[in-house]
Amino acid sequence: MILATISDEELRKAAEEGTWNFIEAVNGALLKAIGGELTAENIGELNSDQITLIGYAALHEEVMDGGFVELIHNGWGSFIFLNPFAKAIRLWGVDELATMLNKGHRLYCKYHSEIERDCTDDEFMALFEKYPEFDSLDDTFVENEESFTDTVARYVDDHLSNFVNIV
Repeated sequence: MILATISDEELRKAAEEGTWNFIEAVNGALLKAIGGELTAENIGELNSDQITLIGYAALHEEVMDGGFVELIHNGWGSFIFLNPFAKAIRLWGVDELATMLNKGHRLYCKYHSEIERDCTDDEFMALFEKYPEFDSLDDTFVENEESFTDTVARYVDDHLSNFVNIV
């Protein structure tokens, strides 16, 4: 198992700058330790907490930038919806997010093949109009992002040794 390292100073500074900065610092250390991205080759070298944190960071980034349609189009849909990600997030105490992801699973299964296909920028932008069912998920995530992120950060902080070694 890979256990990333992060300096105590870097971690403290990130935490002082805010909850999301703390998560980004730990996630960044994990990504650095695995070569920059989660792949089929390196996922087996991580524990379930590390994988879940990388997934949450990707979910957060994609949904805050362009919603669930963008998340699916950019290749994260199968990771989020076809793995036990929602179950892991529920175990971390983020119940409302887990419930929301379970609702999103049905939409993902129904529409993913069209959303995931290669397309032009105009075709991609049209996907948002074509699949308005994702709008309520996007809104729910944005409205609850702070609470979700705070809960994730508390879990990471309470189980820090599952994620990184502090040097």
